[in-house]
Amino acid sequence: MIAIIKYNGGNVSSVQNALNRLNIDSVITDDPELIIKADKVIFPGVGEASSTMNLLKEKELDRLIPTLKQPVLGICLGMQLMCKGNEEGNTEGMGIFDINVKKFPPLELVPHIGWNTVSRQNSLLFAGIEPENNIYFVHSYYCELSAFTTSVCDYILPFSASLQKENFYAVQFHPEKSGTVGSQILNNFINLS
Repeated sequence: MIAIIKYNGGNVSSVQNALNRLNIDSVITDDPELIIKADKVIFPGVGEASSTMNLLKEKELDRLIPTLKQPVLGICLGMQLMCKGNEEGNTEGMGIFDINVKKFPPLELVPHIGWNTVSRQNSLLFAGIEPENNIYFVHSYYCELSAFTTSVCDYILPFSASLQKENFYAVQFHPEKSGTVGSQILNNFINLS
């Protein structure tokens, strides 16, 4: 069973719908026991960093998520909140990834919305995905490049399109909105051992 973390953020239902299309059972929950017992955990996110972190703290999910032992996938804001700190609302994150989240400089159109490619796909999440395949992004903040970076996107500047540390995986893009490519990425996550 796949647990999708519930915290009143956007795109939770979109992620469940994407899993349904893959015939994968999932539950949207904020119950720590269900989350701990799940085979895999998805931490999606659309929203504002500080208010979302406050919601997670109310349920003590901010302390639970870093302790999980099964594969965990953070998506968009979920990825950003797994980092150390976020310029949005000067938010302290969970610190799973020891990097910071910064706001794009206002040199071009922000937020970054639309389809883009990623390079250096050094993750099992990208099995069967070609570098020219497009995936869907929508964000105004980005994760710095680091030793945890497993793919890179270039929009205004190069940033981490995905991260990995042990059982924690994270993507800045939205696989649930990225068509067949996104479905493949979700399926790759589900099939991780």
